[in-house]
Parts: sequence; C-alpha cells; structure tokens
Amino acid sequence: MATITSAAVSIPSFTGLKSAGATASRVSVTAKVSTSAPVLSIKASLKDVGVAAVTTASALLLASSAMAAEVKLGADDGGLVFSPSSFTVAAGEKITFKNNAGFPHNIVFDEDEVPAGVNAEKISQPEYLNGAGETFEVTLTEKGTYKFYCEPHAGAGMKGEVTVN
Repeated sequence: MATITSAAVSIPSFTGLKSAGATASRVSVTAKVSTSAPVLSIKASLKDVGVAAVTTASALLLASSAMAAEVKLGADDGGLVFSPSSFTVAAGEKITFKNNAGFPHNIVFDEDEVPAGVNAEKISQPEYLNGAGETFEVTLTEKGTYKFYCEPHAGAGMKGEVTVN
C-alpha cells in the first residue's frame, strides 16, 4: 500500500493582473496533500463460498449435459466393437452412435438388461446403419445400467454398456 503523507504543491503567482479598483499583487499558495491508496478487502462466509461452488458445479453440469456422448460403431482399426464399449452419461444426455467401420451395424438394447419400466424396443435401432458416418441418437432418462449389442456382430463380442446417473 502506497501512502503520500505530505506533498507541497506550489501554484505559480500571477502578477500584472489588474481589476477595476485593485492594485497588482503577488499571490503564492502552498498546499499539503495527504492521500493513501484505498484498501481492498474481500470477505466471504462459508455459505457464500458454498453457493459459489454449487453455482459453478451446476453450470458445468448444464454444459456437460449439452454435450453429446459419441460411440463409434466399429473401431478405427476395423475391430467389431463399440468404442467406447462402456461409458457413463447423465440422465437426459444425448448419446450418438456413429457408423465407423465394419458395418452394417445396429443398436439393440437388451430387454432383460435395462432399468425396470424402460421399453428396450423404443430406445433401440434395429434397422442397420449401412453407410460410413450414419448415426442413431438416443436419450436415456431413467437412471441405471443399460446393456446393448450389435445384432449381426454380437457373437464377435460387439456389446456395450452405459450407466445413466
């Protein structure tokens, strides 16, 4: 913190100025100025810090919810797998399955391996995706574990699992 305790300011004198009925005189003024830099202090209660943390976490959660999870159908090296084969999403997050290699593929959720009350047929894509880059999107809202497979390649191990939090 910088402090100026005393400073002399000199104002120049003006001579030769005349006004009606006055005589010229010499004026000199000296002033002392004392200033100090303002002090900035931040005080926050634990409650304020907690509110800020929750707000930040909520913003991050909303931002991550806006992002879609992408699953490749077929590995880059041609392997008959979902990539990734196991992942986690938030309830309501969009999952995009994208044809990559070794197609045709489909996405079938196993009716015995989804949360109770979820209709596996409604969230599955039984028709084949035949071209590179073709996609299927699904949004899962019920929390739990969902297992899925590619019908023509399940025997080769093309199976996956998503956990919805």
